[in-house]
Amino acid sequence: MTQHSMGRNRVWVQVACVAVTLFMGVPIYLITLAALSSRESLNEFPLSLLPTDVSTETLTTFLNSTGVYGGFLNSLNVGLSTLALSLLIGVPAGYALARYVFGGRGSYQLFLLLTRALPIVVLSVPLARVFLSSGLYDTTYAVTLLHTALALPTTVLITAAIFVAVPRDHEEAAQIFGASPLRAFVQVTMPQALPGIAAAAMFTFVMSWNEVLGAAILTLNQRTLPAQVLSTLGDSPLAFRYAGGFALVLPALLFVAVMRRYLLNMWGTTLR
Repeated sequence: MTQHSMGRNRVWVQVACVAVTLFMGVPIYLITLAALSSRESLNEFPLSLLPTDVSTETLTTFLNSTGVYGGFLNSLNVGLSTLALSLLIGVPAGYALARYVFGGRGSYQLFLLLTRALPIVVLSVPLARVFLSSGLYDTTYAVTLLHTALALPTTVLITAAIFVAVPRDHEEAAQIFGASPLRAFVQVTMPQALPGIAAAAMFTFVMSWNEVLGAAILTLNQRTLPAQVLSTLGDSPLAFRYAGGFALVLPALLFVAVMRRYLLNMWGTTLR
């Protein structure tokens, strides 16, 4: 490949990166702009793409609405609990898939993917019946168990792929110098797999934070923030819908920003 062709390929890669960034960033910018604008400015035509009349009145009114604070706490509780459960179960399972050869391993991985093929709508009635009979209906525990079941397949497969990339020789060397298998795993393998585990954690938390249908079906009074927004803002003015959308997006963005260091390290990039 000539130098000219390599330079042209790099340009197209940069163009693709810019296009993806705009595709993801423009909606976030627009919803942020709408949430922080006055109600009068949202009714103007044409709408300005720059902040001309900044106001937090609508956002403040939404945040002080009944159920929003409780929904935020429920979402945070469910998201972190789902994250902890998914990693607690998924990381050892991923390690087992990566390190041990057993009959049906390929079929098992395919089965993990097929579990995500069933839409939550199909499972809604059986899930509601199970949690009603077990006394867990309308609790954050029910939503946590559902979100953990939804996140586990991806967590297992992501961590398995990461553990495959960690050389087995490192663990064997640690055991030769006296480390137990558990200690070799914790002190040698886990630090090298941390970027992949961070990626799985990011996916799990964002999935749990944004999931709305299951939370709406399994709760009435202990709803997460997305379920609360869905039930209360359906007939609300447009300005409050923007404020609700911004309140949903911001925590997930903050979580991704915190985890970005581990994600970038996974691709060999160092943040300074």
